[in-house]
Amino acid sequence: MKMGIFFLIATCVLSTAITSAQESDKDKPSASLQPPAMFTDLPAPTTTKPTATTKPTTTTKPTTTTKPTTTTKPTTTTKPTTTTKPTTTTKPTTTIKPTAVPGPTPSTNITMGNFTYLEGNTLYVMAQMILQVKVNDSKTRGTFIVQPNMTKTSGVIKKDSVSFTLTFKEGTITFNFQRNTTSKTVYVNSLHLNMTYAFTAGGKKTYIAKNESLDLFKAAIGHSYSCKNESISLGNEIYLEVTQDRVQAFNFTATNQFGQMDLCKADQPDYTVAIAVGIVLLILIVIVILAYICSRRRRSDGYQSL
Repeated sequence: MKMGIFFLIATCVLSTAITSAQESDKDKPSASLQPPAMFTDLPAPTTTKPTATTKPTTTTKPTTTTKPTTTTKPTTTTKPTTTTKPTTTTKPTTTIKPTAVPGPTPSTNITMGNFTYLEGNTLYVMAQMILQVKVNDSKTRGTFIVQPNMTKTSGVIKKDSVSFTLTFKEGTITFNFQRNTTSKTVYVNSLHLNMTYAFTAGGKKTYIAKNESLDLFKAAIGHSYSCKNESISLGNEIYLEVTQDRVQAFNFTATNQFGQMDLCKADQPDYTVAIAVGIVLLILIVIVILAYICSRRRRSDGYQSL
């Protein structure tokens, strides 16, 4: 019974204390309740400080475990420059050595030549010309230019003929001049070529050609022959190109000069067109005169006398 009274009294006292504390400290957080002790003073209320238990910063430090930079360094293993150096193995200039194959002789300048042949004090042949040998067949194509400063002249004299030979390093060219007293003309009736030359790559080749049915450089006795350009066929697609030539054999003047010039047919003036134009104009003039006369007669016949 005493215990019940005591418990009732303690409950009342505690409720009164709690009520007064709530009214005086409304802004303070609530205190924790403890069970009452027998006839002991109540301990001072303790406030809770939750901040002491909420400090997550001490456990969340991921930076100490996430450092991928220490394991991802590909630069130390990817250096392709040390293995890809093709320049040390591709030097074709040191391994390719083509064999020396004789090629065509380089072309030289075209030069006018002055060729003469004298025997004693007598001049038999004098020629000014540019000579070129051309080959134009299915296998070979090229031109050889005779260089006057590297050419020597020689000849063989007979009664009415002279063989005039030009000799150079690559071969010879021989002109056979014939004098015809009946027609009173001088001309070349045969031409011979013998030369060794590399017109194309692959080595030198010997070319032998001749034409013995010519009527070349024809002029009157004591006259000189002149032509701007001529092409002489020697057979086998071999040609002798003669340019700006002036040639004479036999019967020179006392001063060993060229005689009167006889032009080749190609250089002779052609008056055919001029003559044809003159004839046409003359016909037109005659027609006009006849038409005028006819018109005058008609007018005179129309008048009657008074």
